[in-house]
Amino acid sequence: MLSSSSPSLAYPSCFIGSKHQVSFKLQHLPASERMRSVIRLECANSVEKVSNVVSEKEGSKLWVKRKRLAVFVSGGGSNFRSINQACIEGSANGDVVVLVTNKHACGGAQYARDKSIPVVLFPKTKDEPNGLSPDDLVKVLREFEVDFILLAGYLKLIPVELIRAYPRSIFNIHPSLLPAFGGKGYYGMKVHEAVIASGARYSGPTIHFVDEQYDTGRILAQKVVPVLANDTAEELAARVLREEHKLYVEVTTALCEDRIVWREDGVPLIRSKENPEEYY
Repeated sequence: MLSSSSPSLAYPSCFIGSKHQVSFKLQHLPASERMRSVIRLECANSVEKVSNVVSEKEGSKLWVKRKRLAVFVSGGGSNFRSINQACIEGSANGDVVVLVTNKHACGGAQYARDKSIPVVLFPKTKDEPNGLSPDDLVKVLREFEVDFILLAGYLKLIPVELIRAYPRSIFNIHPSLLPAFGGKGYYGMKVHEAVIASGARYSGPTIHFVDEQYDTGRILAQKVVPVLANDTAEELAARVLREEHKLYVEVTTALCEDRIVWREDGVPLIRSKENPEEYY
C-alpha cells in the first residue's frame, strides 16, 4: 500500500515491474588506491551504466550519480529524519524516495507524509491488512529505482527475497557495539538495560550489512560511547542515540559517494574522503 500527503504526485504502481534494474559490479582499484587487495563496490543502473553512474571527472574528483534511498522504520524515525535532512541540505548525495514501515501511524510515517515522501506498508499482518508481500515489496522498490535500503529502527526481520534482490545494499543501525548485545530480542531499551546489567564500560551504535539473521551481518562502522557508573538505561540510550544520528549520516554520505570498499577477506571499510589512501 502506498500513501502520501501529496495526491498530485504520481507514484509507480505496486505491481508493474520497473524497466530499470539495479546491478552491481566489482571493480579492482589500482594499486595506488587500495590497501592490500581492496575491492570497490559500484552500484550501476543496467540501462544507463555510464552516463548515470559517473557523469564526469574534474581534476581528482569523481562525480557519481545521486543515490536513491529507501528507509525502513517502526517508530518515531529520528535516524530517518537525520538522514533525510542531510540529503535536503546536500551533505549526502542522495534522496529518500520512499519510506517502508510496519506501522502506518508511527511518527516516522507521519514525518514522511509531511515531507511528501511516499509511505509503503510492509509486511501484511492482522494489524496491517494492507501491507505488501515480500515479492510485491521488491517490485515497489524496483519501481522507485532504489539503490540502497537503510533500516532505522525497523523491528521486523527482513525477508530473504529482499536480501537477494539487494545484495550488499541493505544496512541496519543497532544501539550496541555488535556482536555484543545483539540478536533477536535485543532492541530499544532492552539493549541498554542489558549493557548496564553486564557491567560493560563502553557501548555505542553499530551500522552493519543486513543478512538473513538479526544483527549478524558484516560490521561497517561503530562509535564508542562511555557507560557511566550511575547511568540509567534512559541516560545511556540518549547518549547512544546522539551518536547514532551522526554515524548514520556519515555512513549514508560515504554510501552516496561510493566510498565503501571490501578487503580481500570480506571485511567492509570506508575510504576517507579527505585522504583516499586511508580507510576506517
